[in-house]
Amino acid sequence: MIHTEDWTANIHIEEQERTTHAVARLHTRDATSLEGHGTARRNPSDRDVPEIGAELAVARALLDLQHRLLEAALLDIEQATGEPAHLTR
Repeated sequence: MIHTEDWTANIHIEEQERTTHAVARLHTRDATSLEGHGTARRNPSDRDVPEIGAELAVARALLDLQHRLLEAALLDIEQATGEPAHLTR
């Protein structure tokens, strides 16, 4: 039997002066919602290229989201097994 499901990810980017903030939100089938945050700051001597700030902020938000999702998975494993969980990869 094949089981499929869709999870939705939304990314919100906000730029203010030389700082770009990104929030990555993941919504799963069971109404779980996880959120990762990332920030990029432009050096005053750098050219103003908003796309670069957005890319860095989003990459950092997704990395933060990845860590939060792994932590959630570890907690779920521990709750399901009653044993401490450790990721090997």
